[in-house]
Amino acid sequence: MAAIGKALSPLYQHSGLETNLSRVSFLGARLPPEVEAMVRSVRELDKETFRKLLKVTVSALEGKDCKELVKVIAESAKLSDEQLAVLISGMYTLLQAALRLPTASLKQEVFKEDLHELRIPEDFIVDFATVVFGNSSLARALQPSILMQLKLSDGSAHRFEVPAGKFQELRYNVALILKEMNDLEKMSVLKIQD
Repeated sequence: MAAIGKALSPLYQHSGLETNLSRVSFLGARLPPEVEAMVRSVRELDKETFRKLLKVTVSALEGKDCKELVKVIAESAKLSDEQLAVLISGMYTLLQAALRLPTASLKQEVFKEDLHELRIPEDFIVDFATVVFGNSSLARALQPSILMQLKLSDGSAHRFEVPAGKFQELRYNVALILKEMNDLEKMSVLKIQD
């Protein structure tokens, strides 16, 4: 594992961010360019502006429209559109990468260590960790799901969303019931012929 970290370390050094990682970061073997650009800019932010941007990013991850919030932040923080785009896209990429990992595979200490290696300010690391490890609804929102629609015999239709895991359970159970019905049907055919 240490050999992998040494082999990957030049990738992060090449990106301008030296690191001593002896393992692969939760961000992957190569630092995403959005995160790299965000890291360079985030150090210049005050805590209040950072938190506002983080809140916008979380809202974007939840699928909400954030245009008005971004305009307000741009005016109050005196950030250019380019700076905002760099910061928000980097935060989005970082949080998305962390939230897509199963909770058992990403530990909070490891997450924080990876952010330390990127030289993100300590206060900001705590806020990122709070979002990733304290926001189960956001993590659920990023899990794949299937939109289903049932049409009933009375003509009404009902739509609902099912997590992919539950859909697989449903699919398996329906297949099992159909097989059992088929087996019963074959048995009753055999009894009639006797």
